[in-house]
Amino acid sequence: MTDTVPVGLCRDFDRLAATGVLQRLAEHPFDLTAPAALTPERISRYRSSAAGLDLLYATQRIDEATLDALQSLADESRVVEQFFLMRQGAVLNRIEGFASENRQVLHTACRDLFAEAPLAPAATAQARAELAKLRTFLAELDNGQLVNAAGAPFTELVHVGIGGSDLGPRALYLALAAFATPGRRVHFISNVDPDDAAAVLAGLDLSRTLVNVVSKSGTTLETLTNEELVRQAFVAAGLAPERHFLAVTGQGSPMDNPARYLRSFYMFDYIGGRYSATSMVGAVMLGFALGDEQVVEILRGAHAMDLAAAEPAIRHNPALLLALLGIWNRNFLGCDTVAVLPYSQALVRFAAHLQQLDMESNGKSVSRGGRELAWQSGPVLWGEPGTNGQHAFYQLLHQGTTIVPTEFIGFRQNQLDKDLLLQGTTSQEKLVANLLAQILALATGQPHENPNQRFAGNRPSALLIADRLTPYAMGALLALYEAKVVFQGFLWNINSFDQEGVQLGKKLANGLLAHFSAHRQNFLYNGSEADPRGWALLKAAGLLDEHV
Repeated sequence: MTDTVPVGLCRDFDRLAATGVLQRLAEHPFDLTAPAALTPERISRYRSSAAGLDLLYATQRIDEATLDALQSLADESRVVEQFFLMRQGAVLNRIEGFASENRQVLHTACRDLFAEAPLAPAATAQARAELAKLRTFLAELDNGQLVNAAGAPFTELVHVGIGGSDLGPRALYLALAAFATPGRRVHFISNVDPDDAAAVLAGLDLSRTLVNVVSKSGTTLETLTNEELVRQAFVAAGLAPERHFLAVTGQGSPMDNPARYLRSFYMFDYIGGRYSATSMVGAVMLGFALGDEQVVEILRGAHAMDLAAAEPAIRHNPALLLALLGIWNRNFLGCDTVAVLPYSQALVRFAAHLQQLDMESNGKSVSRGGRELAWQSGPVLWGEPGTNGQHAFYQLLHQGTTIVPTEFIGFRQNQLDKDLLLQGTTSQEKLVANLLAQILALATGQPHENPNQRFAGNRPSALLIADRLTPYAMGALLALYEAKVVFQGFLWNINSFDQEGVQLGKKLANGLLAHFSAHRQNFLYNGSEADPRGWALLKAAGLLDEHV
């Protein structure tokens, strides 16, 4: 299926009847600080579960009337139907009546491998073919068939990419390092800052290192620059790069070149970078680090959440419910930002991935109909792991003048089963106690005669909790946030699948680079992209000599 979503499904947010109901309800939202507001019955009832994840949301400023209105909002905008059409292969990456990418959005097809009748069979067949290639490659590494020139196994992999080719894969690797294959390590180079590459390469035995270069177009400037820097390091060490370099790229791209790469794996046009972690973009690196069985577990968890996201009843669909709670806080309670706070050190880079996923997807000001938005779209998203954050920015969360809705992530058990009993409790119990204490403190606050010790409360939060951070749970958590972002885009009637906002900066950067190049050759650049403001900035910043 390659049809576009019917225009009738793309309804503007301010023209939905449910928005008026929600606006009236927002005049008197549920008071979390009221006596007996957080009853055991409420805490037990406001819980939604899927794919091993539980969403606890009793500490949101909602009641049954608000939930009913949010259900009406979801029904009226037909977001679940749009999600189903997306998974079938409808063209969603478009703006009606204007030039746009006009692409399908099929990241879910990468994990539809377990369905007897995949919704997008052609895309899923491509995903199966790439996974089979990866399994063959990993088997050759494991059985000693694929080794370096000296017959030694590869123990290191350097993953070179930027944006969606780095953030999601890196977050997953760090989250699941506890499950890594002994004797294998992964390193990441993303920033075009040469110090990044130099720091990674320092101390590596390049003879036992593979380099995985990830770029769909094969033309990403930062990635190609870093690739060349790493290639030069191999040449300087007397090694043939073509025996060490892998490519994850679009079929037929400039990087799809067997003369330069040991193996090539394909990513497809219908998978956006920030949604690509479960494609070969993440799977090649994760397969090397964790093994193919763990990669399959990630895909199984993601697939289970994809299926759960098709549930129309919001109380039984955690991804849709979390999306609607975000809409409530953003559009009706006026909150401009949201914090994602994982109480797991393994998720140290997960919030960084979610920043791109959310802000690149929904940081839009034009509707799918080409209309300037008359309503707020995506919030500013940020976050760091707890408990570290409690000793840093939580002061603002509790007593600052800005209300920051928070999404906590926690686990009942730690990953490594190593812990210490101290003063009657384990470290994991201390971690979880701190997590739950923050939720209660933000919600209920603390009255006090000393205003400096007064906590206003009514600061909404939600908790995502699972038994343990396993590959399956990580896949489910990743897919939940992907679905949340997609649902919010549908509700706001924006295109969550392009990123035009990055293009202007790239264009201007190319003009500045042309100035640098011309200056090096001792002449003034007067090309079509020349900008006297850029020239003036370069000089004012002391980046050009005065002789030109």
